[in-house]
Order: sequence, then structure tokens, then C-alpha cells
Amino acid sequence: MAGCMKTTVQIPDSILEEARKLAAKEKTTLKALVEEGLRLIIAKRKRSNAFRFRKASFRGTGLQPHLAGASWEQIRENIYEGRGG
Repeated sequence: MAGCMKTTVQIPDSILEEARKLAAKEKTTLKALVEEGLRLIIAKRKRSNAFRFRKASFRGTGLQPHLAGASWEQIRENIYEGRGG
């Protein structure tokens, strides 16, 4: 079990009152609601900072007809044809 630390947090009265009512309604504690809220926001921020590829598509009509169904090796050969690659 992880250790616990006591801390003081200033919460506006209106939010604290709503949280207390919710805790009572759900038969849980204010502490449990705060922990759940912190876990949710931490997980959300981790997801939003995940690496994403930039959109690199372009307008076009797709593969040229003679390359439809070609292997990657054939496509690569076609790309570098006449370029010494």
C-alpha cells in the first residue's frame, strides 16, 4: 500500500458543498471523491500528451493504376527509378 500525505487545499465553498452532497448521496467520502477526481485528471492529461503523428496526407488520387496491388519492393523501385537508389 502506498504511503499517504496530509495536505491542505483551498476549495471554494460552493464546490465543497456540492462535493459533500455528492459524497453523501453516493455513500462515500469526500476524500474518495477528491482521489477519484485527481486520478481522472492525471489520466486525461497523460492521454492528451501522448505522441501523435501530424497529418501528412495530401490530395491525390491514390496509387497509380499500374502500381495497384504491387508489393512495397515494387513501389519503392518505381519511386527511385532513374535516381540511383
